[in-house]
Amino acid sequence: MTAAEFLAWPGDGTGRKFQLVDGEVRAMSPASAAHAVIQANLAAEIRRHLRDQKIRCRVGTEPGVLTRVRASANVRVPDIGVTCSRLAPGQQTWPDPILLIEVLSPGNTADTWENVWSYCTIPSVREIVIVHSARVLVELLRRGAGGDWPEETEKIGEGGVLTLGSIGFNCPLSEIYAETPLGNEEAN
Repeated sequence: MTAAEFLAWPGDGTGRKFQLVDGEVRAMSPASAAHAVIQANLAAEIRRHLRDQKIRCRVGTEPGVLTRVRASANVRVPDIGVTCSRLAPGQQTWPDPILLIEVLSPGNTADTWENVWSYCTIPSVREIVIVHSARVLVELLRRGAGGDWPEETEKIGEGGVLTLGSIGFNCPLSEIYAETPLGNEEAN
C-alpha cells in the first residue's frame, strides 16, 4: 500500500489503529493504562507551556508523520508530535514536526525503536523523546547544529528534568509519571 492509499483507507472496521511501515499496514497495540496516562500528562504539560509562553506551535496526540526516506510507503504514528506549521483543513499528516515523542511499552519495544530511527530521516525534526512506561526513564535524541544525530541517547532518570530546546520546555519527570504506578503519588 502507498502512503496515499493508506491515508484514504477507512481501516478494517474494527476500530483498531494502524500505521504504514514500508508499504505494509501494521496494527498498533492498545496502550497500557500507564502508557495512556504518561501520554496525556506530557501532551497536557507541553500544551500548557506553548500557551503560557505564547509559542505559535501546536501539540497533538498520535499524529501521522511522513518519513523522508521512503515517504511514499510510510506513515508512522508517534504518541505525541509538535509542529509550528499551520494545519490545513482536512490535513491527515502532521506538517514539519519539530518534536516527536514515543511512549515505550515492554510489548512494543522493537516497533517503537524502528519508528524512532525513521523519525531521524525527517528534516524538520529537532528532538525525539522516548518515555519508558515500565520504569522512570526518558531517553532523548537531539539533532546537532550540523544536522547530525548523536550516537547514543541522553538518559534522564528518576528525579530528573526533561529539557527540550526545540520549544524551550522543562518538565520534571515526576509530572510526566504523575498518577501512574511509577509516580510518587498513589495511582487513581
